Amino acid sequence: MCRTRQGAVRGTLSADGGVAAFLGIPYAAPPFGPLRFRPPAAPRAWSGTRDATAHGPTPPKAPYTPPFDTLIPEASVPGEDCLNLNVWTPSPGPGARLPVMVWLHGGAFTNGSAASSAYDGSAFARDGVVFVSLNYRLGADGFLHLDGVPDNRGLLDQLAALEWVRDNIAEFGGDPDQVTVFGESAGALAIGFLLADEQVRRRGLFRRAILQSGAAHHFLRPRSARRITERLAEKLAIEPTADAFAAVPMDRLLAAQAELRREIGARPDPAVWGEAALNAMPFEPVTAGPAEDGLELPGPDCGVELLIGSNLEEYRLFLVPTGRLELLPDAKLRATAEAYGLDPDKALPVYRDARPGAVPGEIFDAMTTDWFYRIPAIRLAESVPGSYMYEFARRSSAFDGRLGACHGSELAYVFDRLDDPTYAPLIGEGAPQAVADAMHGSWVAFAKTGDPGWAPYDTGAAAAGAGTRATMIFDDVAPGVVEDPRAEERALWEGVR
Repeated sequence: MCRTRQGAVRGTLSADGGVAAFLGIPYAAPPFGPLRFRPPAAPRAWSGTRDATAHGPTPPKAPYTPPFDTLIPEASVPGEDCLNLNVWTPSPGPGARLPVMVWLHGGAFTNGSAASSAYDGSAFARDGVVFVSLNYRLGADGFLHLDGVPDNRGLLDQLAALEWVRDNIAEFGGDPDQVTVFGESAGALAIGFLLADEQVRRRGLFRRAILQSGAAHHFLRPRSARRITERLAEKLAIEPTADAFAAVPMDRLLAAQAELRREIGARPDPAVWGEAALNAMPFEPVTAGPAEDGLELPGPDCGVELLIGSNLEEYRLFLVPTGRLELLPDAKLRATAEAYGLDPDKALPVYRDARPGAVPGEIFDAMTTDWFYRIPAIRLAESVPGSYMYEFARRSSAFDGRLGACHGSELAYVFDRLDDPTYAPLIGEGAPQAVADAMHGSWVAFAKTGDPGWAPYDTGAAAAGAGTRATMIFDDVAPGVVEDPRAEERALWEGVR
């Protein structure tokens, strides 16, 4: 049993007695009724001891569309008390002062939850970390721009959960001054957005951050967010107001959100959808102002230690299962390069020369992986000296090996859960435990010491043999630190992204 400020909770012990799990603890009140589209409110206190042996409700969301519904199994628990979190600890009770890792799940800000077995924190607790995972509002409830209510309610949820950690985690054996927030995809993008906010950084809710396949280059400007709100209201035949959206039955609202995303994919016109035309994410953080040049990245005075990276072939997740990898026409490459701000005549030969015999879909994957994931990660590392950079390059055996080191395929290794069936569709067979040992171990080391085990990403002259742009490659073929991988391709994006 552990005590929170709202009351006591009773969890479960692992079979060996080494890890205690407390599941479904509310960190905010249910965001419905008068609290719909509002900032998170404090949870109610309870008397007695609350059962914390099962995952709590998850925020409403539409299922993934085929084929992603089978590749990324969803965990959904019905109920309104969905702003809850889970804690795994090796030392329940005050006094241990162990490092804390807080996980933000991905899912394009429309999917995912902390109830998935994929995010079981047992391995982190086994290795001396207090692990926390949390749910936050998704889709329209979390990110639709609405007049009269705050933007980015899903991010406000995350901050409320971090405040709960600050106020309560010592009772679970954690050190509130040693918090590492980490996330993947949308979870990492959320962290990038929070890092760009100086007021958030000054609150000191986290000391370190790990960003996997997401940084600080994806957001909506207010004018784009307004267009998306208006179009969603049109689809529902309502006024674009918070009260009107709140009156729509949830199943109908979720269906309309899914239709909107398909509409953007079918007609990705920036004149219509703004920033969402290129990243196909209509529900993502909204900037406070025009931000014509993007978010203002943190600088040397960031005050948060960073570990940042991406996967070698991120975009194959969206090309291989759909069959697009082999079908994508060569003309699409030129149009995409232009849309990304590159000179096709200069950029495409560089990507092709590095991949002899590659089909257009493979070149598209490399270029889009850079635009969406790798270059934003590099820019964030460049902005905060002393940051650490990694790349996950272990190629999955799924889809006859064509899925590669795709988006999300590193998660099983980070969580040291290669045997979890949730991950099987992405990682395939024969996943090497040595890669999981290395990657999971580096994450734990960073949370404990701020040093994952290799040199920082130094963009200046080599110093004391540390090397420049040092990047740890996690792979079972050629693992180790590489200086400035694919430097010629990186250079194409200077002044572009």
